[in-house]
Amino acid sequence: MDTAASSPWNTSRLLFLDKPAGLTSFSAVARVRRALGIKKAGHTGTLDPMATGVLAILLEGATRFAEFLPSHEKAYRAEFRLGLTTDTLDITGEILSDKTPVTVSPADVERALAQFRGPIQQQPPMYSAVSKDGVRLYQLAHQGKTVEREARMVEIFSLELVESPQLADALSDYAIELRCSAGTYVRSLIDDLGRALGCGAVMTALRRTAAHGYGIERCVPLEQCSILNAQCSIPIDEALSAYPPVSVTGAQAVRWSNGGALDLLRLRELPAELPEAALLRVYGPEGAFLGLGRVRDGELAVGRRLL
Repeated sequence: MDTAASSPWNTSRLLFLDKPAGLTSFSAVARVRRALGIKKAGHTGTLDPMATGVLAILLEGATRFAEFLPSHEKAYRAEFRLGLTTDTLDITGEILSDKTPVTVSPADVERALAQFRGPIQQQPPMYSAVSKDGVRLYQLAHQGKTVEREARMVEIFSLELVESPQLADALSDYAIELRCSAGTYVRSLIDDLGRALGCGAVMTALRRTAAHGYGIERCVPLEQCSILNAQCSIPIDEALSAYPPVSVTGAQAVRWSNGGALDLLRLRELPAELPEAALLRVYGPEGAFLGLGRVRDGELAVGRRLL
C-alpha cells in the first residue's frame, strides 16, 4: 500500500513545527516527511541547529509556492553573554576572545540597544547560507576563509531587554525579545551590540516565536508529528491570503489549469485595481484552489499551478 497516497496529510498545507535544538532545519523537514508519510516537504526560513521554535514547513503541493509566500516579519527571544566572541558569533563556535567577567550594567545595555532599532545595515555572518560567487559562506568558513560580505538593510521593529529568571544570577548574561524583517541575523545583531559596548558578545540561545504571521502557539513538537491535526497547519491558499482571490467557471478552470490564459473581461468579481504583474489566488468550482495567476496584457496567465 502506498503510505503517502493514503496519508491524510497528502495535501497542500503549511505546517508549523516547534523545531528542537540540535537539529538542522533540513533534518527536521526530513523527519516530518517520514512521520507524515508524504513525499514532498520543504521549509521556509532556516533556523540554526542550536535554535528552536517556529519552523514553517510546506507539505506536498504547497512546496510549489515557497517563493510566493509574503515576507512577514519574524519574532525571536535570544539570550547572549557579554565578554565573549567566537568565530560563529554564537556559543557553539571557537572562542576568539574572552573578557569575562565584564562590568557592563543593564542600563549600559539598554542604552546601546537604542541604536539598533529601526532600519539598520547588517553584514551576514561567515557561518551563514548566503552565497558569495556561487559558494555558501559557511563552506568558505569551514575552509578557514573569510571574505568580504555586502551589508544588507534590515529593519528591527522592536527590541527590548527582558528579565530572565534563569539568567538572574549571571552578571554577563542577558535576554532580548525582538521583531524584525526577514533576512535579519540575530547572531550578527548581538555581535554588533557587543562591539558597541566594547566588550564583545555571543548568542547563547535563540527561539523563534513567530513567522509568516503565526506564533509559537500554532506549533507542534517534532515527537507529535505522527498524530497531527489541522490546528497546527493551514491550507496553502490561506498562507497566500495577501493576494486577492478570483473565481473561475469549470471551463475556465480547465483551460487555466492546462496553461491557457484567461481574458480578464470574462472574469467576475475582480479587484477594483489590477496592476500589471499582479498576483491573484485562482479558485475553481466549489472553491477548489487552483494556484496563483498573474495579470499580463489584459489576461490572467498561469503564475504557479497547484498541480
